[in-house]
Amino acid sequence: MDLSSARWKKSTRSGTSGGDCVEVADNLTEVVAVRDSKDPSGPVLAFTPQTWRAFVEHTKHF
Repeated sequence: MDLSSARWKKSTRSGTSGGDCVEVADNLTEVVAVRDSKDPSGPVLAFTPQTWRAFVEHTKHF
């Protein structure tokens, strides 16, 4: 998976205290990538855009 053009955005829920943070790259055509901002060279979770939208919609109910 080529993430060289990924534009990472930190979650607005992460706050500014530097704690547990999630970054999402949703500018890619076929994948939405998610990573831990404290480990930017670490593992990345990859979702289809449809799966990511479903996840986001589901979390709005909590």
